Order: sequence, then C-alpha cells, then structure tokens
Amino acid sequence: MRVSFIGAHQRMVDAIMTQQATLAKTQQQVALGQRVITPSDDPVAAVRILGLEKTLAESAQYGRNADIATSRLQFEEQALADAGNVLDRVRELLIEANSAAVDDKGRSMIAAEVEARIAELEAIANRRDAGGEYLFAGFSTLSQPFVRSGASVLYQGDQGVRLQQVGPSQTVADGHSGAEVFGRIMTGNGTFVVAADPANTGSATLSTDSVTNAAAWVPGDYRIVFTSATAWEVRDAASAVVASGAYEGSGTIEFNGARIVLAGQPVAGDVFDVRPAGNEDIFTTLQDAVTALRSSTATPAGRVQFNAAAAAAIRQLETAGDHFLNVRADVGARLAVLDAVADTRADLDVELETEVGKLRDVDYAEAVSRMTRQYTALQAAQQSYVRYSQLSLFDYL
Repeated sequence: MRVSFIGAHQRMVDAIMTQQATLAKTQQQVALGQRVITPSDDPVAAVRILGLEKTLAESAQYGRNADIATSRLQFEEQALADAGNVLDRVRELLIEANSAAVDDKGRSMIAAEVEARIAELEAIANRRDAGGEYLFAGFSTLSQPFVRSGASVLYQGDQGVRLQQVGPSQTVADGHSGAEVFGRIMTGNGTFVVAADPANTGSATLSTDSVTNAAAWVPGDYRIVFTSATAWEVRDAASAVVASGAYEGSGTIEFNGARIVLAGQPVAGDVFDVRPAGNEDIFTTLQDAVTALRSSTATPAGRVQFNAAAAAAIRQLETAGDHFLNVRADVGARLAVLDAVADTRADLDVELETEVGKLRDVDYAEAVSRMTRQYTALQAAQQSYVRYSQLSLFDYL
C-alpha cells in the first residue's frame, strides 16, 4: 500500500495537535487543581460531584435559616429579660405601696411610675429584630403588634409562629407570638381564682390558695359566705351549700379538694368569690394595679379593698414573672438545638467537601509527571515532523 506524502503529512499534524490538546488539558488541570473540569473528564464522578454540591448548597441555606432564627431568638431573650426586670420593679413598688406608712399622695406618685413602666413594657413588646421585623407579631412581622387604646394596650398581631427549616427534616420556631408571651398568663393558682367582694367591710384578705386533691376538685363558680364573724359556708352556682365550718382569726377553708387560707377578721355578710382560673394579659394586670394605687384608703373599707387589690396584683406579677422565665427557658432550649444543629451541619459539610475533593481534585504529583511525559512526547512529535517535512526525492539522487 502506498502512502501519499500529503496523507503522511496530515497524520503527523493530527498527532501533534492531539498531543498539544492532551498537554493543554493536563496543564489546565494542574492550574485549576481539578481533575474533573467538564463532565466528559469522568462522567460518573461528575454526576456524584453535582449531587454532593447540591447537598452542600442546601446545607448552606439551612445555615442561613439557622442564623436568622438564632438572631431573632437572641433578641427575644433580651426582650424577655428586660420585661422581667420591669415586672420586678413594679412588684417592689406595690409592696412599698401596700405599707401603712404610705398615704394616698405617696401611692399616687407610685402609680405614676407604674404607668411609666407600662409604657416601657409596651415598647419592649413592640421590639424589632436586626432585620426590622417585629419580634412578637406572629406571622404579621411588619405590623406593630401592640397598640394603645385609652388606658388599655391591645394586641393586633396573630397567633402564628414562624418555623425555620434548619435541616432536611428539622425545623425550629424563631420566636413566640405576643399573645403567648404577654397575654396567656394564668390567673390565680392556675386552677381557680379567689377574689374578695368589693362590698366586704371586714379586714379578711386572701393569704394562700391551692388544690390539695385534683381528683376531688369540681370546676365551677363558688362563693365563700361568712354567715357570722366566726362561721362560713361555701355555696355553688345554684346556691347549694357544699361545705361549712368555723373561722377563728385566720383560718383554712377546705372544700372539693381546694384549700383557701384567709388572714384578718371578716364580718357577717363578707363574700369571697371562687372562679375557674383563666388568662390575663400583663397590661391589664398593671393597669388594674394603677387603678388600685389611685383609689382612696381614707376609710377602713377602702384600705381593706386596696390591700386585697395590691396583694392580688403582687401575686399575679409573680405568676407573670414565672411565665416569662418559662418562655425564656423555651428560647434557651431552641438556641441550644440550633447550636447542636450547627455543629452537626459543620461536621457533615467537612465530610461532603472531603468527598468532593477526592472526586474532583487533581493529584499534583501524578499530573505533573504526566504533563512532563506529554510535553516530551509533543517535542518528539514536533521534531519528527520537522525532519520528515524536509525530506525530498532529490536527496537520494
């Protein structure tokens, strides 16, 4: 078979071009530090790399979501701490006001400070996060959740709680609604509430109340009626007597698994209402305290009514303080979860990046050695081509 000079020439040029392309590819791999630059370099590895990079991208988004949740929860934790400080101060003021040494003028001054504390608490309830969104508005994070209407502070947000996805199958709530934090505060002991009738003329006030036998407790409305200064009856909503007993100075009243301890001396006709516990928002509690502080204690009956109102407000503030602590504990638990998730995500990211590196990164020692061989082969091909192209029939004549 005869090989034409032109055909041999073209094959040698093709061989040189192939060598140059191969060498250029190796040089690119060394320059970029990557073995797989295009899918054609290693189709199986390329598909695996794409899957791993997608997982890493999702992990990065989970991290951003977790950062948002962490930031909002940290803002909320500080707001709850500040709210707790406000309640502690108001409680101190009420204890001070409930002293016989403080007159109506002094209580009026205390009432002015409590009103200032209400405004402070309102500002705390309307705090925003780093992104300018309200912390306690539920889903309506762009709308102010608490607005003043006369002497009342009303909640205008919703009951929703946003969830941030921080893992493939894990979500964390990034806050609490204002209704849950500032509105759902249990009254009384959580089961029932005892309140003195405003018309009482005796000096008896509530000391403590509790449920001693939950199985025996029958929910409903009851009235403790003093038939004399030393005798009482407990009547249900139908006025049927469910219990009775004697009262001596300060005594314990027990019925249907409930225990109520009064202090002071009642008179015939004094009444204490026992109602199922409910929820009361903190702003109502504080405003009721202001109303009590501004009431007159010039008469013995007025003094007794103020003492009862102050004691009820102090107790409700203690309950509210415990409520805020419980919410703070929930916030702390969520932050702990986010920390744990962040550690797990960081470890997983390292594993994924290592796997991607194994599939994509170049082995420099092998690549440089290969590049040297390819460069040598290219030089040999070029030199052969130069010598071949100079051949002529006349050289042999």
